[in-house]
Amino acid sequence: MKLRVRLGIAERRQRQLSRFFQLSLVGFLFVGLYETDLGVTVNAGVALAITTLPAVLERDYQIPMDAGLTLWITGAVFLHALGTVGLPGMEASFYQAVWWWDHLTHALSASIVAGAGYATARALDEHLEELYFPPAFTFVFLLMLTIAFGVAWEVLEFALSELSGAVGAPPALTQYGVGDTLLDLLFDAAGAVVVATWGTAHLAGVTEALQMRLDGS
Repeated sequence: MKLRVRLGIAERRQRQLSRFFQLSLVGFLFVGLYETDLGVTVNAGVALAITTLPAVLERDYQIPMDAGLTLWITGAVFLHALGTVGLPGMEASFYQAVWWWDHLTHALSASIVAGAGYATARALDEHLEELYFPPAFTFVFLLMLTIAFGVAWEVLEFALSELSGAVGAPPALTQYGVGDTLLDLLFDAAGAVVVATWGTAHLAGVTEALQMRLDGS
């Protein structure tokens, strides 16, 4: 059973939340531009672009993106961008002031990567008769895929931090050290485990649509 059904959240309310998150990201983008804050501007701009993906996938590729999936993606990138901005009157951002904020956003972002990997793997499994992914293999595959993306992200954070320091500019992404990196990867893995365990209920429609495209239907 889908989580929104268990919680009793109406589809209309989910779409309203997604729209609110998008409008908030527009506001974050203007805040970053007004304050000439590169980190806020880049993170808000990228997050805003990602929120358009569900509509593009549904319109151009006929991949069904229901209100719950759209809210999942939009909420994850919204929380990440909010972490760089904070609230009016705060002296530090959520990433700096709230110790668990980074862990939350990593788990949510990792779950999106794992969800894409899960849907693709299931579609290939159904499309190719000679291919079979046992549940245990799928679980390990999602874990390794998500951790690989997590490592790539940490390398990107480190590279941008070093580059920003070299040119004397504020970093768009911040690296907080080896201990923080290991914790980030741990929560990346947690996000993958959640998707591997409950992905079937939420991603069946996406999997079926991908399979039909592979079949040429």
